[in-house]
Amino acid sequence: MTDAGNGAWLDDEAGRLVRPYTVTSGRTRSEVHFDLLSLVMATGRRPTTYLGPDCDQVLDLCGARPITVAEVAAHLHLPASITKVLLSDLVGHRALTTQAPRPIEAASPTDRIILEAVLDGLRKRI
Repeated sequence: MTDAGNGAWLDDEAGRLVRPYTVTSGRTRSEVHFDLLSLVMATGRRPTTYLGPDCDQVLDLCGARPITVAEVAAHLHLPASITKVLLSDLVGHRALTTQAPRPIEAASPTDRIILEAVLDGLRKRI
């Protein structure tokens, strides 16, 4: 059994020893809407109450640079829904800020020209 350096006890073979829903006291819905590509950033403030080792790890992850919700979930080895609850708690304590992903702009007319040129080039090679 190893401590992953984040306070979450992991067994090398079994994985996480604490069930994900216990991390959030059974809550599965966040109060803040997050997309998997939403960026979260630490504000430098610490929560007024201790929220647990997973929240500490989130703050460490988000302190260096903005990071997506999906990346946070992967680092924590938690489902995205549980990660979103943790992030929501931290946003509520003003320890994190969030930024929605930018929408992808509609393709411009020149994009089609470029794609057709690529397609023509591929056809010539086949």
